[in-house]
Amino acid sequence: QVQLVESGGGLVQAGGSLRLSCDASGNTFSTSAMGWFRQAPGKEREFVAGISWGIGIIDYADSVKGRFTITRDNADYTVYLQMSSLKPEDTAIYYCAAGWRSLSGFNPEYWGQGTQVTVSS
Repeated sequence: QVQLVESGGGLVQAGGSLRLSCDASGNTFSTSAMGWFRQAPGKEREFVAGISWGIGIIDYADSVKGRFTITRDNADYTVYLQMSSLKPEDTAIYYCAAGWRSLSGFNPEYWGQGTQVTVSS
């Protein structure tokens, strides 16, 4: 089992920035990548960004490219999501996930409890 704990959500005005953190613990060796998903009210959960533990392959959803940056701290098994130029449409619950990366993209196996991000216009 892998436990994931997110932090850093909150309320911010459009154009502002937030940084999310996700601390992983437990059997982290069973996973090879971590990432972030989000779910807005009435919408399906969608992929935001992912990063592999090994060579650090990074993927972003088109909607956040150039605005969001995912980074990792291998020593602490922590993943960060730096969000800049936030828009009201970025409002969602953001979930940290651990899993693996394949040719089809990021495959989540474990989930955090989620953290709310609200962007006001």
